[in-house]
Amino acid sequence: MARPREFDVDEAVGKAMLVFWEKGYDGASLADLLAAMGIARGSLYKAFRDKRSLYLSALRHYDGTVVADAVRLLGDRTGGDGARRIAALLHTIGEAVARREDRRGCFLCNAAVDRAPFDAEVESLVTTMMRRLDLAFRAALDGAAAAAAWDAGRRDRVAGGLTAAYMGLRVLAKAGRTPGQLEETAQAILAEAGLAAGN
Repeated sequence: MARPREFDVDEAVGKAMLVFWEKGYDGASLADLLAAMGIARGSLYKAFRDKRSLYLSALRHYDGTVVADAVRLLGDRTGGDGARRIAALLHTIGEAVARREDRRGCFLCNAAVDRAPFDAEVESLVTTMMRRLDLAFRAALDGAAAAAAWDAGRRDRVAGGLTAAYMGLRVLAKAGRTPGQLEETAQAILAEAGLAAGN
């Protein structure tokens, strides 16, 4: 009879994600990961096989938490007009820095730069997550009065630009931009996209 696993896998993956997020794939040592997860080396290998498999699990965890939260916010019609929901998402970045001094940036951005060029499976996950954001921004634009007269092509282009802008804001937060600077940049993004109040 197989012994039950001695730790919560989702919780352990979440802790590993934070290590990879902070230190990157190469910078996260096995000792760092084991200490954060609170498990023994043998347990890690039984559950995840190796460091790369754990990294992929951490990236999927990010998709199911942080990316999913962004998609949920963009799709939540109780948050008002689509442009208002887009603005709310962009504003969360500066708010997180102000409230928690959260300068972690974006694990998805890190993976896109750090691992995707060298690992086809990471590249596939990164592409899928970015596409989810594109589609969520596109759906929000479909519910935005400011975009009502736009054709489908323009909505697609703006959605892709908003994904890039959102990820760029996350990088700027990591680079040390102040909450005020992030707010100013968010407002500029919205104005450029034609979604600022009064457009």
